[in-house]
Amino acid sequence: MKKSKILISIIFITFALTSCTKYLDKMPDDQLTLEMVFNDKTRTEDWLAGIYSNIPDPYWGYTRSIGWDPLSDDMAPSTGWEQFGWTLLAKQTGNWNPTSDWDPNYWSELPKRIRSAYIFLEHVKPNAAQLVTEDEVNLMKAEARFMIAYYYSLLLETYGAIPFQLGMADPNGSEEELMLGQTPFDNVVKWIDQELLDLSAVLPASYTNTQKYGRATSIMCLAVRARLLLFAASPLVNGNSAYKSFVNNKGEAIYNATFDANKWVIATQASKLLIDRAEASGHKLYYEYNSDGSIDPFMSYLNMMFRRPQDGNKEILFARPNSDFGEYDRHAQPRGTGGNGGLGITQSLVDAFYMENGRTINDPLSGYREKGFSSANEIRNTQWAESKGGGIVTLQGTFNMYPHREPRFYISVLYNGAWFRRENRTTEFYLGSWDGGPTHDAPQNGYLVRKKVHPDYDPRNGTNPYRPGILYRLGEAYLNYAEALNESNPGHADILKYLNLIRERGGIPQYGTGPSALPVPSSQEQVRQAIRQERRVELNNEGIRYRDIRRWKIGEQTINGNFYGMNFSGTEKDDNDANPKAFFKRSVYQKRLFSEKNYWFPVPQSEIDKNKNLVQNPFWD
Repeated sequence: MKKSKILISIIFITFALTSCTKYLDKMPDDQLTLEMVFNDKTRTEDWLAGIYSNIPDPYWGYTRSIGWDPLSDDMAPSTGWEQFGWTLLAKQTGNWNPTSDWDPNYWSELPKRIRSAYIFLEHVKPNAAQLVTEDEVNLMKAEARFMIAYYYSLLLETYGAIPFQLGMADPNGSEEELMLGQTPFDNVVKWIDQELLDLSAVLPASYTNTQKYGRATSIMCLAVRARLLLFAASPLVNGNSAYKSFVNNKGEAIYNATFDANKWVIATQASKLLIDRAEASGHKLYYEYNSDGSIDPFMSYLNMMFRRPQDGNKEILFARPNSDFGEYDRHAQPRGTGGNGGLGITQSLVDAFYMENGRTINDPLSGYREKGFSSANEIRNTQWAESKGGGIVTLQGTFNMYPHREPRFYISVLYNGAWFRRENRTTEFYLGSWDGGPTHDAPQNGYLVRKKVHPDYDPRNGTNPYRPGILYRLGEAYLNYAEALNESNPGHADILKYLNLIRERGGIPQYGTGPSALPVPSSQEQVRQAIRQERRVELNNEGIRYRDIRRWKIGEQTINGNFYGMNFSGTEKDDNDANPKAFFKRSVYQKRLFSEKNYWFPVPQSEIDKNKNLVQNPFWD
């Protein structure tokens, strides 16, 4: 059968191009051929839209289906939600294997999109009758190539070792051609690196047509490339002796067990190129200001996630125009306000935020206190409307763990006793209270996530303001560059420059000299830890922490073991550890399991059963 006569019904079953329903209704599926699709402008554009359809959803996707935030030590969904199909909770506790389901199923689904992109590249053509020019075709081809490289980067970061092939396999090819084994990791990275760099010279930095928002740009190419090269330079895949004997079906080492310092140089250059090109194209950190001209870190950090580029937010480098933020918001809303309030965050994330003076809570100079309750309202210089008017950030009687924390804490964490503007009251997470248990729709450890939850969302009347689903932003690029530079050229002035830019926008003192500055970390290791701490705070619940834990190879230290929070069974505003009814005391709510096999998702057993040339990922056998 000629390629032009391949029935499109087969392709639609295979590739599930859900965006094409508007024309599938017009003609029976089995009557549309590739020739008919690519002779029609609308159908061609719909095909391209279908290639984009597996871009991850950074709201509900990162939360429930993909699970990057719950699988890290950032997020704590209600443990009672497992009965409603939250299979990620089983993965948190180590109860999964190569036969377990994972809704996104990247191993199977992303190659379908990649194949769809290759079909597009082969068949898209100018159409003078429908005003499709050669330039438009070339641009669409570049977009399809970007998506191929992007999806391969997602496969690499998820599974590590993957089969890799350029172009489409011949269905009449030999078994060796069709049943591919895994390709060495660095080989795939090298191809993606060069492909994205080449495409960055072809694609525009942005589009004037707002309908093209979210379509591939040169900046998106450089952002994906920089993040992947940072991953490739990191300890998990750069000199990891645990993978020394891990080989593919051809006997080739899949990972380089010898440390290569030049990978950090390459990662540094990639991040700096991204920053330079992004800033030259008008991207910058998002700021809002108080009436006195000072930076308002509360509003800056809050609206950095909500404002669109046309509203002045130039920090976004790569966004998904449409995300399921409604489900995210609803599950993070206290149940007494009409939500399903069980989407929590971990105590370890609460502990990670700095104090107002920029010091960690374990610093003797931080002023941190964990016992007792505040004696007065705490007032800051901010326009943040979620405070109780007049800049009151925490109320008198707040548990002493929470006052005098940095601004990003309050934008990210909803704790018991916090002011909730829309309801004109404080939250009440005590057992039996309007926002608390014993229901599963309550925070199992005393916290709800506030990061990315729109303050004007109201489940009672259906109000749910739009916001873009941010996948890459300039703030991350600054921290990526600082980290890579500290590994490749410790002591370089740019390390503190970019780290301090993030701290300044976050509203905490910078490292340096002067009356309010903090001492500069004195060694490469201290700088490394400072950067990692800043990443944990700045990028919390953005789908990045799980990637960081894995690439730094610290899963056993950060995820394996008891997870804490406040006392779910507590009914009293008390912090006495000896009182079983005291709410404000550290209590174990879950024990998670993370071992050496969990650095990669397993290759689905069904795929290994079909393809004898695949090998299972390390330690999953």
